[in-house]
Amino acid sequence: ALIRAGAAVADVGGYAIKDAIKAGVREIDVAMAGRDAMELEIAKRYPDAEYRDTWVWFQSGINTDGAHNPVTGRVLKRGDILSLNTFPMISGYYTALERTLFVEEVDDASRAIWEANVAAHEYGMSLLKPGVSCAGVTEQINAFFAERDLLQYRTFGYGHSFGVLSHYYGREAGLELREDIDTVLEPGMVISMEPMLTIPEGQPGAGGYREHDILIITEDGNENITGYPYGPEFNVVG
Repeated sequence: ALIRAGAAVADVGGYAIKDAIKAGVREIDVAMAGRDAMELEIAKRYPDAEYRDTWVWFQSGINTDGAHNPVTGRVLKRGDILSLNTFPMISGYYTALERTLFVEEVDDASRAIWEANVAAHEYGMSLLKPGVSCAGVTEQINAFFAERDLLQYRTFGYGHSFGVLSHYYGREAGLELREDIDTVLEPGMVISMEPMLTIPEGQPGAGGYREHDILIITEDGNENITGYPYGPEFNVVG
């Protein structure tokens, strides 16, 4: 129940960030809008809880070139790629939402990479079901990117467990979508799907592209508990 609520709170943060994005504002201003919205939502849902460790990472332009780069005072401008990362914490249970966005417009090279990463995200989610191994899922997504000559731009695993954890404790290494993890998925497991492509500075489409949903493995597939939409149709904003 707390993980489901956390996913909903992460969505609240995502919408607040989307509303705060416009050319001329700073990364830190947008990040604070998302964090404040999530803190208020948690306090409304759980008035007797203790509140800690809810935060936002929000990057723009080439600052998106790492999975979780620090927030800065960089000012957003038209055409910037953006990376939205919301992390609510409710009674020690951590969830997350991560999305690629653009300010006002997206160039053709960036759109092509973004759409390829969205397609990998959807493909990856379709693979998550009981009986498959983390390594097997990883290899299939690797093949998807390799067919499109994009695998060299992928830098880390495609997903991980959720529960009682934080950025400094508790992540379960046995449930990571990586080549070296042979854990078999079972009903009740909670796992993210979060492919990321990072295009080096100076190349067309430079920056980091990432979509992140949280899924619960069911008896015959999975249930996606993330609601905030992904992709260019919803996330060219400002």
